[in-house]
Amino acid sequence: MNRLTARLPAATLLAAALLACPLTPMANAATIAKPELDQLVAGATTTPPASFNAFLDAAVKADPKLAPSVRAYRAKRPLTGDDLVNIGRLLGVYNRVHNGHAVLDSISEMVALRTVRDDKVPQHENPAIIEFGKLVERMAKDFGLHYRNIDNRVFEVTLPGTGKDTFGILTHADVVPVVADEWVLDDGTKLDPFKVTRVGDYLYGRGTIDDKGSIAAALYAMKTVRESGVPLARSIRLMIETTEETGGDGMKYYREKTALPEYNIVLDSKYPAVVAEKGSGALTARFADQAVDGKQPAIVAMSGAASANAIPQTATARISGGDLAAVAAGLEKARAGFIAQHEAQGKFSIDIARDGDVIVVKVTGTSAHGSRPEEGVNPVPRLAMFLQSSGVAFADNQYAHAIRYLTDLYGTDYLGEKLGVAYRDDFMGPLTISPTLIRERGGKLEVTANVRMPRGATPDALRAKIAERIQGWAATTHTALEIQHEQGDWMARDPKGAWLTTLLNIYGDTTGLEAKPVPTAGSTTAKLMPNAINFGPAMPGKKYTAHNAKEYKEVPDLNLDMQMFTEMLVRVGNLKSMQ
Repeated sequence: MNRLTARLPAATLLAAALLACPLTPMANAATIAKPELDQLVAGATTTPPASFNAFLDAAVKADPKLAPSVRAYRAKRPLTGDDLVNIGRLLGVYNRVHNGHAVLDSISEMVALRTVRDDKVPQHENPAIIEFGKLVERMAKDFGLHYRNIDNRVFEVTLPGTGKDTFGILTHADVVPVVADEWVLDDGTKLDPFKVTRVGDYLYGRGTIDDKGSIAAALYAMKTVRESGVPLARSIRLMIETTEETGGDGMKYYREKTALPEYNIVLDSKYPAVVAEKGSGALTARFADQAVDGKQPAIVAMSGAASANAIPQTATARISGGDLAAVAAGLEKARAGFIAQHEAQGKFSIDIARDGDVIVVKVTGTSAHGSRPEEGVNPVPRLAMFLQSSGVAFADNQYAHAIRYLTDLYGTDYLGEKLGVAYRDDFMGPLTISPTLIRERGGKLEVTANVRMPRGATPDALRAKIAERIQGWAATTHTALEIQHEQGDWMARDPKGAWLTTLLNIYGDTTGLEAKPVPTAGSTTAKLMPNAINFGPAMPGKKYTAHNAKEYKEVPDLNLDMQMFTEMLVRVGNLKSMQ
């Protein structure tokens, strides 16, 4: 930089950077969109603006059609039409380039708080949840926003508007458990799940995409809008729930204490805008513990996912008793053939190792969100199938019953075909059912499958059909078991009107991608809210890493969240009518 350049104000430098790659105007359009927005981002990143006003000066010099919108904003006139759109978009670009580093720091603080539910204490007494509330309170006060703590069930942050109406934004602070040994990159780098590790554009850490990245982005969007002085016709209420991953009892408590906004946008799924969700369920089969005498090889332990709503990366079994050398030889002999037989359905590996008086069998697949089993390779049924078909005669105990149950009723199928309950909805997609969680509890072995049901059945009908099939299998195989099936219902809404159109317009004009309502296999607390649409944060065409080992959020996607959330607040906050 020469001396003359060093003396120029930031706005002039930014304008020069923008003019170096002139904006490509949209034909017959008074509002900016992609690629104009991308060029504004590039210019502002090269020469960061000192303030929003400096950024506006540079933007107008680069694209004079923005001048009327900027004049209306500076005159503090009510913003409408193209002026409202342009100022919302300019404010979104400014937020991402001005607050990007601060958002990354906030996400790091949030991820460091282990907001996993602990069965030993109520979630609202969980020290990590309490600390999370204090963190949000500090940020809200620093940002000039109103904060309210509803008994550590929901943390509420409000940006007041001039009218009586309020629209809600829903996120959640809790996260699913981790299997720490699975957090290893391909190059061998071990990750701490509760510390953000940046590798290139990837932010690894539990909660980065589900849902702490959304919380930080939403808070900075609210901060940016408040500081801009853009008037809002309706208030914005951010609600941070603390039990979304385990049933949403925090939101149920909140509903009893507080009137909900009539319209709500949830930041816990995917773009462009989600208007239908499958119902999430947990199907548990319990097998009573049976003692073994040690004379015959026996499976004495098995493990899979850390939570039922995740496809695990690894599943393990421990075998003891009998002639372990012969057991190991039998398993080794069966391994290559089993992999060759099944690898066309997804790559996986099998490791067999001796650990003292125990043989450990570990199957490594690919982790995924429980709602998207097609994105993973589930090691739990593959472990069961391998043990069942290995030729090794295992002692008849609860684990032997479980591997037969998993082999006969699931196998590598996750569409419910082996259970005889498969169906699909044209919009919402197929039923999926995947065994994920294996644990000993209360003198019984529990095998839990994650169920995602679309439109086309009722929870009662699905439960009855699955129970009939499992009980028939149990009678045929002379296996004693108990069944517990908790099944949530699907949700499909038709939210016609301005607020859905606005969200789709924001997404389409920002990304240049197709913008239309979509379904999701996930299940969120949108079901507990009136008129709720999910808006982000997962981008179409990319693997959704929530609940995965090595969960990550991509920085470019986080930047788009910041940009679009800001525009959303400005535009939805000023709609004359939501419908």
